[in-house]
Amino acid sequence: MPAMATLTATAPSLCVSVVVYHSDLARLEETLAALLVAVQKAREAAALTTVAVLIVDNSVCRVYHQALRDTIGQLPWERTEVVCRVLQAAANLGYGAGHNMALEQGASDCHLVLNPDIVTDARALAVGLRYLREHPQVVLVCPRGELADGSPAYLSKRMPSVLVLALRAFAPPWLQARFAARLAAYAMHDVHAAGRPTAVPLASGCFMLVRGAVLRRMGGFDPAFFLYFEDYDLSLRLAALGELHYLPEMCVRHYGGETARKGLQHVAYFLRAGLRFFHRYGWRWL
Repeated sequence: MPAMATLTATAPSLCVSVVVYHSDLARLEETLAALLVAVQKAREAAALTTVAVLIVDNSVCRVYHQALRDTIGQLPWERTEVVCRVLQAAANLGYGAGHNMALEQGASDCHLVLNPDIVTDARALAVGLRYLREHPQVVLVCPRGELADGSPAYLSKRMPSVLVLALRAFAPPWLQARFAARLAAYAMHDVHAAGRPTAVPLASGCFMLVRGAVLRRMGGFDPAFFLYFEDYDLSLRLAALGELHYLPEMCVRHYGGETARKGLQHVAYFLRAGLRFFHRYGWRWL
């Protein structure tokens, strides 16, 4: 193991929030193990000081609660000098409200909103934290994402239209192919292909590295968005206080699934949140 670099006085503290709802525990263990490696690398790079990981359990099931704690207990928290706590929600609060529950527990310099199905590259935290330090106008950095098969995940977006979201969520591949150019523009294929840090309008909530003070000033996520679009809403509110940047050198792998494949309840969540989002920010039909 390389010698740890001397931490500077300006290296930030970090709080990581992870919200679970009957999430796959094997995948969660992989997520947390990769996070601990990234924490160690960031410390070696003098980019990070103290770290707290807050896992918000929205599941209402004693069996799952215990299995979650058993899974977490297998990881080397003390050896890596990372504090980990499980916050038990009384009911399923929703994704954004769950992260807000963690946000209320501490006042770190930076805050990472992390999905339980994200595998963080070993260098991702060091790269992202240094970028925030060197670019004071930036309040959030969004990573380059890969899917399980190694194809691009496109985690930053332009403002959506109703047509684009309907195509992405529900259309069969042959119909999506007819609108390939429009879908590519929404997912910022051009920006990702350029491979340079770039200001973006919207960032995915699966991995958001944010300045803690700014996130607290915004009050975190709007709990009116139970699931879906809470990240878009937060992105637009954060943009009032600074820039959101896509950072291709900060990489993650995302194992998330498509909305339509998650069942009718998720489709209902998606449609309800979409209506709220367009009502708040304006209807773009095409």
